[in-house]
Amino acid sequence: MKFVELHSRGGNYLVVASNVAWLRTFENNQTQIGIVGGAPLLVTGSIEETSATILAAVAAAG
Repeated sequence: MKFVELHSRGGNYLVVASNVAWLRTFENNQTQIGIVGGAPLLVTGSIEETSATILAAVAAAG
């Protein structure tokens, strides 16, 4: 299980990378992240930046 740190304007999240179901572009350079079995999270950064962060964490976990 690999945790990914994602930044938000209201605080930071540690998300289990394998629980990310979808990404959606949101307003003001934010991305909405769908979580399996949970409510969506709103994080800072574009969809490209957010996906790169998640993919880098998964690749580092091996």
